[in-house]
Amino acid sequence: MIIAIDGPSGAGKSTVAKLLSKQLNFEYIDTGAMYRAFAYKLYKNNLSITQENISKVLLETDIDYVENNVYLDGENVEDYIRNENISKLASDISKIQAVREKLVELQRKISSTKDIVLDGRDITTVVFPNAEFKFYVTASAKTRAERRYSELIKKDEKVTLEEVLNDINKRDHNDMTRENSPLKIADNAIVVDTSESSIEEVTKKLIKIIRGDK
Repeated sequence: MIIAIDGPSGAGKSTVAKLLSKQLNFEYIDTGAMYRAFAYKLYKNNLSITQENISKVLLETDIDYVENNVYLDGENVEDYIRNENISKLASDISKIQAVREKLVELQRKISSTKDIVLDGRDITTVVFPNAEFKFYVTASAKTRAERRYSELIKKDEKVTLEEVLNDINKRDHNDMTRENSPLKIADNAIVVDTSESSIEEVTKKLIKIIRGDK
């Protein structure tokens, strides 16, 4: 079974997907982390976003997901891919068709033999349009910015709430208007707004739907 979850940045979809995978005993893949891993490789090697660099790195890069951790060329890079620099770079490279094709190929390969929960921006529309369950998890930009700001402050990152909100709005615009695989609500996707609900409440709601409980 494949459970596909899309939605904008900061809506809580990754946290919900992780909780779902644990409660259902499914494998979890954070597809956004795979883009972050690719972005981290560019960043680590001080490579700019050019066609030559992208083509070279695509040929030389392996990305995998094992036990809720993303691996880049055999190395667990979870601790290196969650800062704002990598987030912005990942957003930029996600617009590139060759990158998306490569990572979609990897996502399908990883998911071919497992019950799986995936979240991202085009999982329900492009990667697995025939998934058994499709959800679109969202929240207001203000709510998402406040959540992200709280996370960054805990990490001692020097940002303001206004900067985070501006970045959220910019990322939403980029994700929804890009030419390749734009973020949108898929046909038959169930929309879940987390603005006024806890992650636990949202997870319980999704589990009820998946199990067919009334």
